[in-house]
Order: sequence, then structure tokens, then C-alpha cells
Amino acid sequence: MDDRSARFQEIHDTYRPRILRYLARLAGQAEAEDLTQDVLIKVSIGLRQFRGDSGLATWIYRIATNTALDKLRGSRARMTQSAECGMAETEGGPDPEQEGGSVEASAPSVEAGVIRGEMSQCVREFVDRLPENYRTVIVLSELEGFSNAEIADIMGASLDTVKIRLHRAREKLRQDLSTGCSFHRDERNEFACDRRP
Repeated sequence: MDDRSARFQEIHDTYRPRILRYLARLAGQAEAEDLTQDVLIKVSIGLRQFRGDSGLATWIYRIATNTALDKLRGSRARMTQSAECGMAETEGGPDPEQEGGSVEASAPSVEAGVIRGEMSQCVREFVDRLPENYRTVIVLSELEGFSNAEIADIMGASLDTVKIRLHRAREKLRQDLSTGCSFHRDERNEFACDRRP
């Protein structure tokens, strides 16, 4: 086994479980395995050109994020085309990025604590319903533990854009959870929620 093969095997063994978990959160369990394979192929091909301008994890997560978002956008485009042909309906609405709002420094919320811990199915469903740009920053920040600067690098966005998206994503999640869930501590003294009717 040459050095490049050994290096890729080490990356595969280290990052495959993390990327699989990340992609399941971002694109859904049904897509995660295939997307993980795609990501690892891209990593294997790109490893020779990797210059180390960013951290290895950041580079791999950038590939994973772009792969997942491409898949999600492709699925949405197919749904839109089907709707135009009269075969399906899609939901539309204003772009949350265009809505007003300000970035405020805030302490981690109860919701962020719930996300970091063992989330109940209820909370997962609310995270899954966030618009993809909000879901991506929440998952990268709260579940994968990346800093705002690392998220900016992964997403190819400015630090200010990441801060704004993260603030808005947390606000939307907080609002959705407060209207849709009733929080309590379970038998293990961990936060959990029950869906409100």
C-alpha cells in the first residue's frame, strides 16, 4: 500500500462514520449511504490536490455539504418539474435569508442544549423542517461542533453570512419549538419534548 492509499484509508476510517451521520442529518437516512460513498470518492480523487489551505475536516465537510446540497436541490428541481407537468405540488415561500433581522450575541439556548444532547424524535423533526441553509448551519454548529469560521469555510460563505444564518436558524427553531413542543426532562433528566396537538 503506497502512502496515498494509506492516507486515504486513514481518512476513510476516521471520517466515514462522521460523514455518514452528518449526511443522514442533512439529507435523510435514505440518501446518506450513497452520498457518503460519493463524498469518499471525491475525497480520494481530490486528495492529491489537497494543499492544506484549510483543515482536513473542513475540506471533507465542504465536499460533503456541497454533495448533499446538490442532491437536495436536484430533488427539489425534479419536484418542481413534476409540478409544472401537473404531477405533483411543491411548497414555495419567501427566502428566509431575505427577511429582516439582526445578529445578536446570545448564550446557547435551551433548544441548542437539546440539539447537542440526545434529541428526541420531535426535535429532530423540527430541525429537519428548517430550510436547507438554516438546517446546514445548525447541524454543522450544534451537532458537528464546528466554529463559525470553519462553517464559513465549509459553506464558502462569509463569516457574517454564517453568523446571520445561524442566528436566524436558531430563532426559527426556537419559535417552531415553542409553538409545537412542550419541553420537559425525561427519566434520565435529559431534555425531551412532546408534540403539541
